[in-house]
Amino acid sequence: MFKFIENALEHLMFSSRWLLAPFYVGLVFAIVLVLAKFIEEIFHLAPHIIDMSESAVVLGVLTMVDLSLVANLLLIIIFSGYENFVSKINVAEHEDRPEWMGKVDFSGLKIKLIGSIVAISGIELLKAFVNIKDMSEHSLIWMATIHVILVFTGVLFAFMDKIAESNHQAHKDNDHH
Repeated sequence: MFKFIENALEHLMFSSRWLLAPFYVGLVFAIVLVLAKFIEEIFHLAPHIIDMSESAVVLGVLTMVDLSLVANLLLIIIFSGYENFVSKINVAEHEDRPEWMGKVDFSGLKIKLIGSIVAISGIELLKAFVNIKDMSEHSLIWMATIHVILVFTGVLFAFMDKIAESNHQAHKDNDHH
């Protein structure tokens, strides 16, 4: 009787991973929203390109790069999260399958995530410096501080993963002896 209950609970818990699928579908819609903002930026920039100052063009292009990085980040989260927590995506034979797909574990996902966040933060900081006349010193200090904290966090994540990997390798080596 207890074995039946245990098996039923384990099956329920294992099946619960599918509750994450709607989150990943929602993130696909988020990419559509980011695409809409990207297209809006193109239509905002293109008609006025001749009349715009160089810094305004740079700001517009940086905004487009920023949106592109956010979309890339969402795609990494969708693919890696779905494959790590829900189910494998069966497109192994597809010629356009990204090489990293299926190879990014949760640790790699964290590193890619923080790397993308740092890149996005860096672009936002660069946009603020390009548009420095409209920024308060207080805002710039906060943006730079947050960026430094994000960089430091990324370095700590990478360091912790390196330690965990070396500990895992040491245990593996001890098991073989």
